[in-house]
Amino acid sequence: MPRVLANIPTGPVAVPDALLELADGDAVTPVWRNELGGLTFRLSGADGDRFVKWVAAGTPELDLDAEAERLAWAGRYTPVPRVLVSGRDESGAWLVTAALPGRSAVDPHWTARPEAAARAIGAGLRALHDALPVDGCPFTWGVRDRVARLDPAARRKVGAVPPVDRLVVCHGDPCAPNTLVADDGTWVAHVDLDALGVADRWADLAVASYSLEWNYGDGYEPAFFDAYGIEPDAERIAFYRHLWDLG
Repeated sequence: MPRVLANIPTGPVAVPDALLELADGDAVTPVWRNELGGLTFRLSGADGDRFVKWVAAGTPELDLDAEAERLAWAGRYTPVPRVLVSGRDESGAWLVTAALPGRSAVDPHWTARPEAAARAIGAGLRALHDALPVDGCPFTWGVRDRVARLDPAARRKVGAVPPVDRLVVCHGDPCAPNTLVADDGTWVAHVDLDALGVADRWADLAVASYSLEWNYGDGYEPAFFDAYGIEPDAERIAFYRHLWDLG
């Protein structure tokens, strides 16, 4: 899996024709480019903002249908983007969601306040894990399913799986950019839930804490784990970070 860094476009970005039609005269601003090639745009008009995730044709790693399904389910229990419309044509696929309050935890406002951001990420992840019900969750992010998607060479490197600590509904991509934070430092919502599913909570904890270094530098893991309310588990952290890197 990629190391998810803040990647806010600073130069010109081509806007797909399908998005111009969706905008219907609203201002279109590119706000994010991920390392798999997906783009997110903000559409701003008289009725407020909308956000559009765009995936060019031929990018199978990014499944917007899977994300729409997970957002609809998770939105019954926790703050996540509300899906307005989705679609596809020969050029790609799109997912339009209503705007949420708050800023990404890697907005410059928060990269200048990394300890507060790390605490918000930890508190938000704990709230997500406590809110989403394992019983009845139709999605999985368990080790067996993740390993099955690896190529054979990577599969041989997985190693021994540690015993499950606590099953929760994991975010699946809990890196720092995917927590929205209010200006008072409280978490607001989570975004990018295309991998959401049941797994050991350390699958999320290991990667969320991993991403702090990529986005803020060293030294912020203690604040994250304190806000979540748990002591670091070195064995599980090492395993789930290794599995993430293999992906």
